Amino acid sequence: MTHWIIAPVALPALIAPLIGFVMRHDISVARAFSVAGNILLVAIAAGLVAMAGDGTVHVYRLGNWPAPFGIVLVLDRLSATMVLLTTVLALIVLMHAIASGWDKRGRHFHALWQFQLMGICGAFLTGDAFNLFVFFEVLLIASYGLMVHSGGRVRLQAGLQYLVMNLAGSTLFLIALGTLYASTGTLNIADLSLKVQQMSPDDAAILRVAAVLLLLVFAIKAAILPVHFWLPATYANAPAPVAALFAIMTKVGAYAIIRIHTVVFGPGTPATDGLITTVLFPAALITIAIGAFGVLGARRLMSLLAYSVIGSMGTLMLAISVFEPYAMTAALYYIFHSTFAAALLFLVADLVITRRGNDILRPQPKTLQNGLFAALFFGGAIAMAGMPPLSGFLGKLLILDALRGEHMTAAWIAILAGSLITILGFARAGSVLFWKSEQVTPEPGTGPVDALPPPPEAPFHEWAPAGLALLALAALTIFAGPAVQYAADGSDELFNPAGYIGAVLDPEAQTKVFGKHDEADAADSHGETTETHGEGH
Repeated sequence: MTHWIIAPVALPALIAPLIGFVMRHDISVARAFSVAGNILLVAIAAGLVAMAGDGTVHVYRLGNWPAPFGIVLVLDRLSATMVLLTTVLALIVLMHAIASGWDKRGRHFHALWQFQLMGICGAFLTGDAFNLFVFFEVLLIASYGLMVHSGGRVRLQAGLQYLVMNLAGSTLFLIALGTLYASTGTLNIADLSLKVQQMSPDDAAILRVAAVLLLLVFAIKAAILPVHFWLPATYANAPAPVAALFAIMTKVGAYAIIRIHTVVFGPGTPATDGLITTVLFPAALITIAIGAFGVLGARRLMSLLAYSVIGSMGTLMLAISVFEPYAMTAALYYIFHSTFAAALLFLVADLVITRRGNDILRPQPKTLQNGLFAALFFGGAIAMAGMPPLSGFLGKLLILDALRGEHMTAAWIAILAGSLITILGFARAGSVLFWKSEQVTPEPGTGPVDALPPPPEAPFHEWAPAGLALLALAALTIFAGPAVQYAADGSDELFNPAGYIGAVLDPEAQTKVFGKHDEADAADSHGETTETHGEGH
């Protein structure tokens, strides 16, 4: 089963061009292949979680070149759970895109969807900082195509802003990688960890510049102050299923911060000790405030949801910025929760907007199934705001408990006040959408009001994906114990990276052989993986 590690990258990479070139004119066949591929990805991801569950770090060496010279994919608890989260979310949202007909508004939706999955899964699995940049670019190109799906002037303008901002981030990423390579001579994450630990603070000025530049790049992806301003327009104007998938996009930036700034620039690193916390903690505090007040002041439903994502990322980054095992455990659990909560809200918003005709928060005639939509919206709102009984309450409770230290006062005020303001914003929006209504006076000659055609009713298969997202939140609540334990085990691996480093830099790994008498051995060992228990190094 060792070759399954590359499957989350290779499978969508094979399906995407097949759909794009062969099936783009037959939406039924494209849908079938896209859904089948996504279901297979979920099954593979579940198997990878089981593989990593015993603490074993699995390394896949492409071309059988040993690290740090070759490309490696690394599977541990964190990367495995992030791949599973991505594939499950993508399947739920893909079902909604097909049921609502969004995928029919452009020929390349499903091909771009698969390329997007390839980039996200690759970013979670790569063990090399340069290939992290490569996968960032893959998902950026695919996400831009999905962002402008079905066209429109406003959507194109928002997409251009999104593209320019991320291209600027990509430029900074290359500069940071060049700086990092100049100071260490490597870009393999495990090898970087060893080289960085060996550098003294007096000789690490360039290294500190690289660390801050990387943090800035990842902050752009995660939409953290002061580089968050691209997100409201992008998420508010993207097609709703795309915005729901984008709920995992900000987590790619958060994952990169977690991976690089624990394994490479972790606590106790002489060259960068305390540097990242000093920068990230206040930025996270202000990001929570921006998100909360954005929710309260939003005049459009999609804008309100976009700002709620910003607020949730601020809460997440507050836990990450402490760089302690318990706080990281809380952050990992909150990643799972906030991803499904944001996706649920965007899917419900699509159901509501389709029947209201716009997303402006003002009284309009009630839609059919108003109670159903209100219930789904209420579930997403209390999850995003962190109210009981759903997983948002448990996630924020874990974070508050983890921040009982020198940062306690500021962190607790920010999280509690931000939650209260967010609750008020969602309550205002929900009352306008589902409780307040106004009669529509028909234009002269159109007949009486009761003769106006009612909005269409959503069939089961159209609102079922939103229901599945809500069930995922409920499952995170019911199985919070095992989920937190798995997150705690993943956090321990991050702060004790000896197993990760030892597996990637295993001196007994097979090296590429060029001699004629060794060609058979090289062919037999091509593509093998190395498995090392995390506590064995």
